[in-house]
Amino acid sequence: MWLIFLEALGALLLLVLIVWWTMFSGRRKGELDEGTSEQTTRPSDSDDRG
Repeated sequence: MWLIFLEALGALLLLVLIVWWTMFSGRRKGELDEGTSEQTTRPSDSDDRG
């Protein structure tokens, strides 16, 4: 019974670690303010490429 409990606890800790890693591994200064926007320029689908 204890082995199942420890395995479940280990899986839960691993899940929390993965969520924590993905949430806070992005920007160095945190989230951007709503006033500033970082735009990536991608060519639109309407470009004439021949």
